[in-house]
Amino acid sequence: MATILVAGVDLFFRGKLDALLAREHKLVSTESVDEPDLVIVDIARVDPEEVADAYPDIPILGYTNHTDTAGLRAAHEAGFDQVVVRSALAERAPEIVRELVT
Repeated sequence: MATILVAGVDLFFRGKLDALLAREHKLVSTESVDEPDLVIVDIARVDPEEVADAYPDIPILGYTNHTDTAGLRAAHEAGFDQVVVRSALAERAPEIVRELVT
C-alpha cells in the first residue's frame, strides 16, 4: 500500500481518485505527516517547479486539462515523472500509479 499525496486536486476529482485508488493505496493531503510514496498534482492549480523542488526524491504525477499545453510543458520541464491529461488519469489511474510506485 502506497501513501499518495494529492495536492491542488479539487474536491470532485479527489472523490474520483479515492474511488479508483483507496482500496490499494492511502491518499493524504499536504497536512499529513506521512511521507508520500507518490505525489499527484493538478498542474493548473500548483506551481510545477515548487512541487518538484519540494519532493525531489518522490515520483510526481501531474495532470491537467488537455487544452493546458503550457501547463503540460511546465510539468515536463520541472521534471515530473509522468504528465497526463485529466481524462487519461480518470480512466487509467490504478495502472499509472502502479507503474510509478513499483
